[in-house]
Amino acid sequence: MRIAVVGGTGTLGRQVAEELGRRGHEVRALSRGAREFPIDLRTGEGLPEALEGCDAVVDASNASSATRAAETLVEGSKRLLTAERTAGVRHHVCVSIVGCDQAGLAYYRVKTEQERVVEQEPVPWTIVRATQFHELVDALFTTAARWRVIPVPRVPLQTVRSAEAARAVADIAEGTALRERVQVAGPEITELPELARSWRSITGRRVLLLPLPLPGRLGRALRRGALTAEQPDTHGSTTFGTWLAAAHGRSRK
Repeated sequence: MRIAVVGGTGTLGRQVAEELGRRGHEVRALSRGAREFPIDLRTGEGLPEALEGCDAVVDASNASSATRAAETLVEGSKRLLTAERTAGVRHHVCVSIVGCDQAGLAYYRVKTEQERVVEQEPVPWTIVRATQFHELVDALFTTAARWRVIPVPRVPLQTVRSAEAARAVADIAEGTALRERVQVAGPEITELPELARSWRSITGRRVLLLPLPLPGRLGRALRRGALTAEQPDTHGSTTFGTWLAAAHGRSRK
């Protein structure tokens, strides 16, 4: 199969492209900075040429802020799907986030709207919702640790290794369009303070973990597990602590 991966140079997209390549598919990595297939979702530039002859498209695109996300992910999806329809693409795989329609965060609202766009277009589709990646949580803790304080609201998460999510996305891309949502989640549900304690122990960083109340509708949604999936279609097998110990070259105590 010839498969295009939009956002193919990003954290997830790169791994999806590599996984599909190992399976023998002809993979095109599409992004604004790609050498062979540069595209711009905000204008549609490069899409017709990049999608020519493609059987499937994986949209793993991202945006640096919620402000730019609507232009890239919502309007960009419309341009992408129009180009796919012209190119005769038979399967559109949209990578999304577990609970994006419940959490109420600005970026998540954009992802929800992106899903609606995909559902309304005639190109056959599958939406793959994944929980937060281990790598994202590690990066957030690392950034907060610069101020020696990590805010830790009591929010249950079910983080998953991005490589495991990439394999699940590749599985979907190889198959026929399901016209439904598929969930990918990590092996365990753990509250954010516990993840932060593991991070502090494994990395050896001296930081204060600061309990943070989350009031209102957002807080209630997150506390009841909006970002977790009790019965996902695919379970990752690598816990956050195991991944973190390997990533930082340390053994868990």
